[in-house]
Amino acid sequence: MSEIDFEHKNQFSTEGAHEKKKKSWLKRLTHVYAFFFLILLGFIAGLVTNGVSQRNAETNVIEATAEEIVSIFSNLENADPAMFDEAWKVLHTYYLKRSQISETDLFYGAVAGMVNAIDDPYTMFFEPEIAAEFTRELNGTFFGIGAEIGRKDGNLVIIAPLPNTPAEKAGLQAGDRIYAVDGVDTSLFSVDQVVNVIRGDKGKEVILTVVSKNETTPKDISIIRDKIEIPSVVYKLEEGIAIIEISHFNGDTDSRFTKVAQQVLRDNPKGIILDLRNNPGGFLDVSVDIAGSWLDPGQIVLREIFSDQRDNRDYKTGKEVDLSGFETVILVNGGSASASEILAGALQDYNKVQLVGETTFGKGSVQQLFELEDGSAIKLTVANWLTPNGRAINEQGIEPDIIVEYAIEDYENNLDPQLDKARELILE
Repeated sequence: MSEIDFEHKNQFSTEGAHEKKKKSWLKRLTHVYAFFFLILLGFIAGLVTNGVSQRNAETNVIEATAEEIVSIFSNLENADPAMFDEAWKVLHTYYLKRSQISETDLFYGAVAGMVNAIDDPYTMFFEPEIAAEFTRELNGTFFGIGAEIGRKDGNLVIIAPLPNTPAEKAGLQAGDRIYAVDGVDTSLFSVDQVVNVIRGDKGKEVILTVVSKNETTPKDISIIRDKIEIPSVVYKLEEGIAIIEISHFNGDTDSRFTKVAQQVLRDNPKGIILDLRNNPGGFLDVSVDIAGSWLDPGQIVLREIFSDQRDNRDYKTGKEVDLSGFETVILVNGGSASASEILAGALQDYNKVQLVGETTFGKGSVQQLFELEDGSAIKLTVANWLTPNGRAINEQGIEPDIIVEYAIEDYENNLDPQLDKARELILE
């Protein structure tokens, strides 16, 4: 999670037996969730009864819940589902500070543990407050430092600092590994836990301990939290070249890009530089729409591959503002992920552009948001993406046509060799 990373909420559209099967496992998951919730309600209800009634209520709910869990996980060969009942009783009987146990924390912890057991870096459980923040992110406004955070090679990393945010201004860079936040070791934290810790009140300091790419020594970076309002598309005309920067693909990106594309037609530039560096992704459909400005209507932008092959689908372009007549160079780097890799990979497959920069992040999987009854949510990996030519993106990334590195010395001296190379290609 990001502070931004999502594709689309309504992923499934086909119906049939295979669809019902998919709904069935989700229903079983919901049953577990619902019965955990019954446990929580049982204990809360017990607070307003006498001690005997409370214990009886707790026992009844736990026994009923244990029976349901045993039924749901009846096919397990190497684990006894009744252990949930045992663990619950041990905590409430022997824990030193059992009077301080938060039933809500145990409840959400049980659900989060089940989700985390999948061991997928992009699948996660959001408690209601975090789920609401996640939705706000997709609308383009939130509080924090303005950085996309993910997990790569077992490490929590900065996928990309977003433009003109506290994270970028403080010097965070794509690839920085996070080891602590405000002195607290984050090695065992999930992505959403780290994001939640980093966020806070506007104007308050947060200190990230990071190790930068190609370095071994940790350093502390102080960042002042602020309101993050992100214009997802920025346009400028320099030396007769149209430069379009897309920082992420959110709800307003499509309309913003359409306006910029119309301005490009009026300016009639020598060429276009599409800057997708440090773009962590966002809504899949938006990147597909934007690809349509360089492709013919009906051309495939990506292929989506599910565990059930009958759900596979191709995403195709519609009719968009046509920019295909302009020579175009796309800039990418290790912070270009997800939807930005889809756009770059598709246009590269059709030989519509040249890619310049560094290999992209390699986030080519699809997450669907399942909203649960109490406002919490599960963000679940449901598919992988392939480019039109069948190239895998996940964990591999998109290799640029021309590799140009962007070193720390370039950043410190306000140089941009990648942008310079793109200009050179258009003007030559």
